Amino acid sequence: MYSSNKYQSTCSSKYDCNMENLSSRVLARRAELGLSQADLAKAAGISQSTIAQIERGRNRGSKYILALADALNTTARWLLEGADSAAQPKSPPTERARRRPDVEIPQFETGGAMGKGLELHDQPGIIQAWHVSSEWLHKNIPTYSQKENLCIVTGFGDSMRPLFNPGDPLVVDRGVRSVDYDGVYFFRVGNQGFIKRLQTIPIEDGFVLRAKSENAKYDSWDITEKMDFEVFGRVLKVWCSHDF
Repeated sequence: MYSSNKYQSTCSSKYDCNMENLSSRVLARRAELGLSQADLAKAAGISQSTIAQIERGRNRGSKYILALADALNTTARWLLEGADSAAQPKSPPTERARRRPDVEIPQFETGGAMGKGLELHDQPGIIQAWHVSSEWLHKNIPTYSQKENLCIVTGFGDSMRPLFNPGDPLVVDRGVRSVDYDGVYFFRVGNQGFIKRLQTIPIEDGFVLRAKSENAKYDSWDITEKMDFEVFGRVLKVWCSHDF
């Protein structure tokens, strides 16, 4: 941790080294870390206009103090009470820490899908998790129920070729638990897992849900009401690997 004198010595006169209030401490700490107002707003999860108001003293900021302290790598007590308090700013984060991805997309836990665990045949290993930036998520997967509902499923079997191959990553939205419209879904029948294109087909006495493969060598089949059927999520994105 910084001593009081060491921290004050890093201040520019532009920011008033006395730092007698929250606004000056937020401004000085942000400057020391080399963050723009936009950077701080993103890290704290609040608007840039709110950051600007806090730094101008127009917003007391107590509502956001914990988020600001975390984003500025310091303590709430230091932001509120200043250099005379026992809680001083922590060391600036390393470059590696600054580049830490914002979002973790975890592996789908097949063991928790059913009491006995889910069987995924011909799955060549498992992708445990992805760590991506918020920008990557926004550009590559713009639509989903909630960030926390996203998971990675490792492709298995060859029934969906050429859409994806065994071992390829699939991003699944676990917030989608019913087939409200046609698409590719991750689901189970009994204790066997499937990834298929599900299509609602009208029949004489209503509708039937048809499971279709991309690989023409596999037959389509119908999911009936008597089957032990459960949707785990809708497939939002797949990556198809190619060997060179």
